[in-house]
Amino acid sequence: MAQQSIGLTGFGGYIPRLRLQRKSIAQANAWVAPNFLGKGKGERSMANWDEDAITMAVEAARDLLGPDDDRSYVDALYFGSTTMAFKDRLNAGIIAAALTLEETVRAVDVASTQRAGTTALMQALSAVKAGEAKHALVLASDHRKTRAVSAQELDFGDGAAAVSVGTENVIAKYLGGASLTVDFVDHFRGDTEEFDYNWEERWIRDEGFTKIVPRAVKAALANAGVKPEEIKHFVLPCIFGDKFVQQLAKKSGIAPETARDTLAANCGETGAAHSLVMLVHTLQKEAKPGDKIVLLHFAGGCDAMVFEATDKLASQAGKRGIAGSLANRQEETNYMKFLTFNGLVEWEKGMRAEQDKKTALSTLYRNEAMIMGLVGGRCTETGVIQFPRSRISVNPNNHTVDTQEPYKFAEKKAKILSWSADFLSFSMNPPNHYGMVVFDEGGRIMMDFTDVEQGTVDSGMEVRLVFRIKDFDEKRGFRRYFWKAVPIASANAKSKTGQAAE
Repeated sequence: MAQQSIGLTGFGGYIPRLRLQRKSIAQANAWVAPNFLGKGKGERSMANWDEDAITMAVEAARDLLGPDDDRSYVDALYFGSTTMAFKDRLNAGIIAAALTLEETVRAVDVASTQRAGTTALMQALSAVKAGEAKHALVLASDHRKTRAVSAQELDFGDGAAAVSVGTENVIAKYLGGASLTVDFVDHFRGDTEEFDYNWEERWIRDEGFTKIVPRAVKAALANAGVKPEEIKHFVLPCIFGDKFVQQLAKKSGIAPETARDTLAANCGETGAAHSLVMLVHTLQKEAKPGDKIVLLHFAGGCDAMVFEATDKLASQAGKRGIAGSLANRQEETNYMKFLTFNGLVEWEKGMRAEQDKKTALSTLYRNEAMIMGLVGGRCTETGVIQFPRSRISVNPNNHTVDTQEPYKFAEKKAKILSWSADFLSFSMNPPNHYGMVVFDEGGRIMMDFTDVEQGTVDSGMEVRLVFRIKDFDEKRGFRRYFWKAVPIASANAKSKTGQAAE
């Protein structure tokens, strides 16, 4: 009996739309660090104030899963990140709730290493191979905080990637892999620290990457039964430039021209997510059926995996992925906004921000489907759709009782009915946009808007819904999540002014 092929069955990606221009960082700090002016080229991805590793992972997963809200087939979820929102709460569980996965899903957090993304992928491959999972979802996401006036501020970026693992409709067959565990410390972040402490670059290049990566490649190729000259794509995150990655490929016996774009110019290095970010980008832009890919991530040793693209790869053509995310960009030159969004400056928020943001955890639990998954109700007798779901229908002509079934709003099409741009209430990115959103199939919800510029909103605009941070409870270190609306401007849309609180 032929052995089933195990591998990747789909992909998705998410890079925040804001792109901070490195020139603005370098110029703002030129008075103290003129040496950074030479690094002020290109742009780095920048998360909005209401985005974190969890919300970006949700967006990458939604890209992979598509608009179908029946996700009962997903039986395992592996989440890799070094910047999880909670140290002691199942972060993958938050993601599972947002995606409305079944409570029987195996949800796993993989943390404490830049290899978290590739380690999560290896765990998923092992689970599927052992028959413990059939359709595993692997997410990797990072939103790292950097010191102002640091090289990392320029080199890093924010983003997430998603891949699914299974045995049906495989787009990239897994051929084998290897892991080297070497306690080589190129950087570290202590338990009580916000920022990484980094060691000297030449040491990391010469003693770390140069000596460890080729050994991992050799072991992975041997386990996969693949010769170095068969590799068409060499995927390795590295902040030391594409030329250095080419040198590592050559040192590993692989043609240097197979080294794939590290996305340094238009994204930055996205931490534990970056190997999967680069892999998704490679599958979208470079790989062809039959191509063999070596996927690597260096950190405390090195993970190495070998894949072979199949003719099923074309099935992913409609995905946004990383290429689509990179194309959907908004140039940002305000360095102070970047510092503020990342909590790097103390600023006067005003009296309206002085609120106790304590979350009633019992209420959150009882209403988890509504709050986390945006699940409302649909009356089985009258067909009326409403949010929130309740025992009594809102149908004015027939107040039926206990006739509602769960109805998921997150993937439904909707438009703005009415809106306001409020300068009086506190907002991390004023003015505070919010309004009434109506759904094409029925139902309406009052929602906050996000990823919106002043003067670009109007009634009748289509919106897409996104899972974001609603509030920060700074007293208790708790983050409250909910769904928000992102207005979609048409190609010929003109800036308009609208209602505004004064």
